[in-house]
Parts: sequence; structure tokens; C-alpha cells
Amino acid sequence: MKKIIFISALVAGVGIICLPACRSKKPLAKETGATEVTVPLSGKEYNSDKEFFRTKSSGKSPDLTTAKKIALVNAKAEMAGLIKATLKRVTDNYTNQRSVGDRQEYANKFEEMTREVVNQQLVDVKIIGEKIFKEANNSFTYWIAIETSKDDILNGIHNGISKNEKLQLDYDKMKFEEKFNEEMNKLENDRP
Repeated sequence: MKKIIFISALVAGVGIICLPACRSKKPLAKETGATEVTVPLSGKEYNSDKEFFRTKSSGKSPDLTTAKKIALVNAKAEMAGLIKATLKRVTDNYTNQRSVGDRQEYANKFEEMTREVVNQQLVDVKIIGEKIFKEANNSFTYWIAIETSKDDILNGIHNGISKNEKLQLDYDKMKFEEKFNEEMNKLENDRP
């Protein structure tokens, strides 16, 4: 009988010692005091994909109209950065594969023209989602999600190139679209 009590006590002691090791290593919100925050307009339908550039942003102000303006300006700025970065990669890949006389001059003129296209496209963005929150202090937080089509960007580039004889000489529309589509596919595949 003493042997059974000793073995039971030993098993219980080992269990108590091992119990903390079985706990999750992840800190719990209750332990840290942290609160999980859900960002509005976070669904997959608000992420860029192979067909659309999409961004979301927010604005806060005591005036709802001002909060909307701030959010739209922020979202357009983010979209401009996304489009410009994508076009920079496309331009670099495209000019590296083309036998252009003065590659640097061509790339610079091409980038200048694409900046104009991006600025023009940002005028016609489509709002795909919005949320309005009234804060405890009576101010407003406005969330907005916007998109523009990759086809609209491509068409703007093609139109811009058709107006520039120097760029048009070394421009291969099919090759450029191929590089552009590769980058758009990366946008979609790199998002969670």
C-alpha cells in the first residue's frame, strides 16, 4: 500500500512540474492586457490582385466631410506608391530586355510618362468600400477602400507612348504587357 501511495505522489509531483511546460508559449491577451484590433475593410476583396490595384486608408476629423477627404487623399497616396513601385519594376525588367540605344534616357522618359498616367488615373478611382465611426469625443473616423483597373493603367501607358515618337520607336506593347501582367500576378500571390 505504501508503494502505491509513493508512486501516486511521484506521478502527481511530476505532473505538477511538467504542467507549466505544457502551456502555450504565446502570451494571452488577458496576461498582457492587449486587445486585438480589427481593421475595417480588411477582407481579401480589398487587396490588390492581378486585375486591380486596391488600397484602403482612414481619416479622422471632427467634421465628417474633412475625415472623408483625409481618408481619400491617404488612400490615393498609398495607391500611387503601389502603382509607381509596380511600374518601376516593370520598366526596369522591360528596358533590361530591350535593345534600346540610350537605356537610361529611355527609362527616365518612360518613368516620367508613367507618372503622368498614374496621376491621371488617381482622379478616376472607384470607391469599393467605406465605413464611418463616430468616436466618443464626437469626431469621425472614416475608412475608405479604392481601386483602379490594371487595364486602365495599361491603356493610359499605351496612349502616352503613342503620343511620344521617341518612346514609340523602342516600345513593344506585347512585351510590356507581359512584364506588367507578371508583376500583377506577384501582387496577388504575395498577399495573405
